[in-house]
Amino acid sequence: MAAAAVTLCFLLREGENGTEVLLGLKQTGFGRGKIVGIGGHVEPGETSAQAVIREVLEETGVVLEEEALADAGAVHFVFPARPDWDMKTTLFTARTWQGEPAPSDEILPEWFSVAALPVERMWQDADHWLPVVLEGGRVNVVVTMHTDNESVASSESRLE
Repeated sequence: MAAAAVTLCFLLREGENGTEVLLGLKQTGFGRGKIVGIGGHVEPGETSAQAVIREVLEETGVVLEEEALADAGAVHFVFPARPDWDMKTTLFTARTWQGEPAPSDEILPEWFSVAALPVERMWQDADHWLPVVLEGGRVNVVVTMHTDNESVASSESRLE
């Protein structure tokens, strides 16, 4: 079974105490109850950029333009105990958009300080790659999860 094509976008803004990132509390489906990035599956015929623009709009009401997206790399998630959960995730950041984030049935959006990410409420892989992305870097990482589907068995950076 091929890994699902997924995409995430991390909206960044300057707040009173430094850079902030928009994340959301997942209300439904995969990852329910966790703080996650904004995004989702790439539909047939869509590019990753088109998918993330659609997903950000659906989940937060925020309008992104493709020119505002910065390529932040990719993370391939491997779930040996649940191969149907495997995902190849394309990452983007954006600093310009239209509108204010609003809750949806799927996501309760919230701004977090990049310096104090809520990693205890996120998937355990987040601290393996997310800080690099939020600092403007680009990643190419393979994260393999333990059989509990929660903790990280290994995280390997790949050269491009």
